[in-house]
Amino acid sequence: MIRTARHISLWAVLAFSLAAFVYSAALVYGIHQDNNLIRQLISGKDVVINKVISGEPELRLARAFYFKQKHRYDEALSTLSLIIDKGDKKFQAKARYNLGNLYLEQAMQQIKATNMHEALPLAGLAKQAYRQALALDSSNWDAKYNLEVAMRLLPEMDRINMPDDDSSVNQKSQLWTTVPGFPRGLP
Repeated sequence: MIRTARHISLWAVLAFSLAAFVYSAALVYGIHQDNNLIRQLISGKDVVINKVISGEPELRLARAFYFKQKHRYDEALSTLSLIIDKGDKKFQAKARYNLGNLYLEQAMQQIKATNMHEALPLAGLAKQAYRQALALDSSNWDAKYNLEVAMRLLPEMDRINMPDDDSSVNQKSQLWTTVPGFPRGLP
């Protein structure tokens, strides 16, 4: 009787171990497939949408990056909006950082085309996305740097008190004091 119970328990442990192995192998295979799709997106080749939908949020982030590289901003924005609140805080910070990069690139293109009215809201959205990324992950140096770039690109003019007289020296000094300097190095 004890021998039969021991025999059954050994078979149960073996069956459980086999099931755990098969499950783990399926997870590893799925990760491998997602990594292959990410490599394909990075190399500049699009992937089938059904594979992206069933994949992890990192795969969608890679697809949004692919769209940004191809200057397909609306598609990148819609892809990022689907994953902006997915995953842990580090991933959410990455998604917001990429959203800021998307807006900043568009703002820079509008500035080069001298469309300041279109560039202002895009730069504001970029700053907002970088600040949100930094609120989620304060150690994100890339977000800090890009926020600095966005601040230098278009300083926040609403914080400047412009006097009614046309004293250009006074206006320049007030504008310059609102633009923060670049960090001098790591602490």
